[in-house]
Amino acid sequence: MSGNTRQWKKLFSRPSGYLTVLVLALYLGFALATEIHDVICRHRHETPIFEIADPDNANAAPSRKHPLGTDYQGRDVLVRAVAGTASALKVGLISSAIAVAIGVTLGSSAGFRGGFVDDLVTWLYSVFASMPSLLFILAFALLVSRGFLPPGAMKCVRVVSQAINTDPCVLAVYIAIGLTGWVTICKVTRAETMKLRRSSFVDAALVAGVPRRVIIRRHILPNLAHLIIIYFTLTFAGAIMMEVIVSYLGLGVQTAPSWGTMISDGQQRLWRGEWWEIATATGFMFLLVLSLNILGDAIRDAFDPKSA
Repeated sequence: MSGNTRQWKKLFSRPSGYLTVLVLALYLGFALATEIHDVICRHRHETPIFEIADPDNANAAPSRKHPLGTDYQGRDVLVRAVAGTASALKVGLISSAIAVAIGVTLGSSAGFRGGFVDDLVTWLYSVFASMPSLLFILAFALLVSRGFLPPGAMKCVRVVSQAINTDPCVLAVYIAIGLTGWVTICKVTRAETMKLRRSSFVDAALVAGVPRRVIIRRHILPNLAHLIIIYFTLTFAGAIMMEVIVSYLGLGVQTAPSWGTMISDGQQRLWRGEWWEIATATGFMFLLVLSLNILGDAIRDAFDPKSA
């Protein structure tokens, strides 16, 4: 049995790893069902189920018909919370992919090449680490919403946003979260690459004349795979929470269900004892983020040589 197979079996042999994967699969099912339902409704020019309003039952408390109550338009809170999973997974996947791609590329290059490249990457992540991430995200979203980017960039944003069934401004939020979330994984990748750079198999490849980019791709990155997976899950969780904050402030998801928007809407009626909208959105977010964090810890324990 190979080392990787044994480590993956170790991960799924633990209740925490197995249960979190099941929870994440459930959320993924919610997101896919929401996207399919939304596309079908758009094609048929029908109102999606999560947008069906019933003004006569606005702000209704939890009941048999509406297990988690309704919002100010009479829309079912549980249905909207389930539909909000699609927005959460979109931001998690897109932002984490951007952050990991940038962080791993820069970190591995800096750690392996050293010298000027290392100094440049170190300066770059120091600059980004010093920036207020939330303000950068809000500013970037505002630039896109006002059309201040170059025409070519705006066209790309529109094409991609249509492909993933979202608004250009929301896609800008996803991209901005990714552009501010790569610093930690860059630092970790750089440090680990420096250790691997001194390994005998890397020295042998250099002596054999193998190009550096090939060494990084074939020898360095496979040894960083477990770190990439761990930090991908952690970045995923952080991106979801950041999107909730941005939507809460009114610059995130507006035309689709979002947990941040639900929390923003629900807080206005919390003082009247109408707690169900905030509680539902917060509960869905909490369970997803908790599952991602537990999965990251489980992967770390399974692949950590010291725990073998």
